[in-house]
Amino acid sequence: LAEAGAEHRLDTGTVIDALQHALAQPSAAPRFDDWSPEILIDFIVGNHHEYVRRVLPSLTAHTQQLAAVHGSRHPELHEVARLTQAIADEMTMHMMKEERILFPYIMRLSEAARDGAPVPQAPFGSIDNPIRMMEHEHEAAGAAMARIRELTQGYTVPPDGCTTYMVCLKELDAFEQDLEAHVHLENNILFPKARQLASPVSA
Repeated sequence: LAEAGAEHRLDTGTVIDALQHALAQPSAAPRFDDWSPEILIDFIVGNHHEYVRRVLPSLTAHTQQLAAVHGSRHPELHEVARLTQAIADEMTMHMMKEERILFPYIMRLSEAARDGAPVPQAPFGSIDNPIRMMEHEHEAAGAAMARIRELTQGYTVPPDGCTTYMVCLKELDAFEQDLEAHVHLENNILFPKARQLASPVSA
């Protein structure tokens, strides 16, 4: 905590107090709106990005295995495997762009606001440019997952489905749920905060 606080110029005591308060109320949902951009970014990367990186290899392998074994009886599995691979490729690039370009700039915006410093110059023009790109990619990933859900009849295992079939559909369902939470945090909480920090006069 001390190392992360120093890196993001956050008071360790304040972070510990916030954590203790949250742990004392286990039934309460996290108040993401109250979190600083730095804490939001750390949470998104540490939870959602790491989850995506962890599950994508097995998810792509399982969907390809299903298509190979069951594709003759369930031809829709070929499209499921193709869509899953496309999501894996796109999400890998998407997260890299966020972690290397957009998120570091949002952190610089937040630091400047705390210090009363001018808005730092962005390497990509308006912050709306990368945010719109990220939102478009979120929409594309969500649409692909919706199509997978449709193809699998809501992740329903057919009567002739094997254990791998069941595991794979559960993985896809869990991935879609995580993606929805991931996108919500960025589109509806982090990105509006970033836009406000980038335009303090109009905010």
